[in-house]
Amino acid sequence: METDVAADIEVGDSSLLLRLTGPGGSNLRTLEAELGVSMGLRGSTIHIHGPNRDVELVERVLHELIDALQFRELSAVEMARAARTLRAHPQMRLRALLDDVVLTTSSRRIVSPKGVTQQTYIQAIRSHDIVFGIGPAGTGKTYLAMAMAIRALQERQVKRIVLTRPAVEAGERLGFLPGDLAEKINPYLRPLYDALHDMMEPGRITALIERGTIEVAPLAFMRGRTLNDSFVVLDEAQNTTREQMKMFLTRLGFDSKTVITGDVTQVDLPGGAHSGLRHAEKVLSRIDGIDFVYFSHADVVRHPLVQQIVQAYDVHESGSSDGDI
Repeated sequence: METDVAADIEVGDSSLLLRLTGPGGSNLRTLEAELGVSMGLRGSTIHIHGPNRDVELVERVLHELIDALQFRELSAVEMARAARTLRAHPQMRLRALLDDVVLTTSSRRIVSPKGVTQQTYIQAIRSHDIVFGIGPAGTGKTYLAMAMAIRALQERQVKRIVLTRPAVEAGERLGFLPGDLAEKINPYLRPLYDALHDMMEPGRITALIERGTIEVAPLAFMRGRTLNDSFVVLDEAQNTTREQMKMFLTRLGFDSKTVITGDVTQVDLPGGAHSGLRHAEKVLSRIDGIDFVYFSHADVVRHPLVQQIVQAYDVHESGSSDGDI
């Protein structure tokens, strides 16, 4: 059984100490729960007590957080996420993630990678013309792709952004839904609009959409087009058929990038149709210029319970036989 040890970390800057520990030590409580040690604040000293290996990790995490907090603010959730990342990747530097700024939103919020896989994904998008981001919901696949698209537009690397999804649930039944075509398809595109509004001012979005600089459209609208000077994002790609995926990928024109995101465990295609995303994995994995980045439940960056939910379903489904509830 590992022996408990104690360690102290002195933080001389009172403002930095408050940002690290949080009001009433709330950030320390969050880190305690994440790292399995006890922490207390005595004056300007953080006292740590717990198993030797865990205390060593906490010392490293706190030093990394102190370094990072000198350059930007971090919430308790971001600190806990940083602790998980440093536990999984002991040799990495937290600043290497936080300094890799993708975008500063209209509300001055910084979009940067929240883990090693996200950073790998961002680097893949920078260096490849076609990137597949595959993994469960909540891992930031689409959000980061859209942030990269907006940055590319701002830096005039592309002339327009095209955001698209397959409206699978509607299928041939769009005619039975009320309203005109825009009203029928809008529910399937809403997540893309939501992400846009999280990054840009509403008036700016409206102006760019009216000019055609940003286009949000169902996948069916891509047929027959060539997308030059564009940053194209295909979301929910697991719900494309093989034919739709081939159609979409062959729309790519000159000076364009494409990011395809999806979760191969959440296919909603009717009639047992084969997923175009799964098929693309097999067909395209060895082509230079195309990269595949895989996310797991450990990369979920939504509410902490979402990570546990995704993991629980993965465990259940891997252990279930046909017919199990």
